[in-house]
Amino acid sequence: MEEYRSNGARLGWLIDPNSRQVYIYRPGVDVEQLDNPATVKGDELVVPGFVLKLDKIW
Repeated sequence: MEEYRSNGARLGWLIDPNSRQVYIYRPGVDVEQLDNPATVKGDELVVPGFVLKLDKIW
């Protein structure tokens, strides 16, 4: 994920279904960790209005 971010990716999600954690990667900020979220929202500048429901993944 760091390679994607360093090459200009503006948003990356790493979803770990085993631990039910989501790691959100954005340029210039620390990685954000979410524990067992029901949804993950897209960044308004990258994918406005997008919401991923995680119930099917968990």
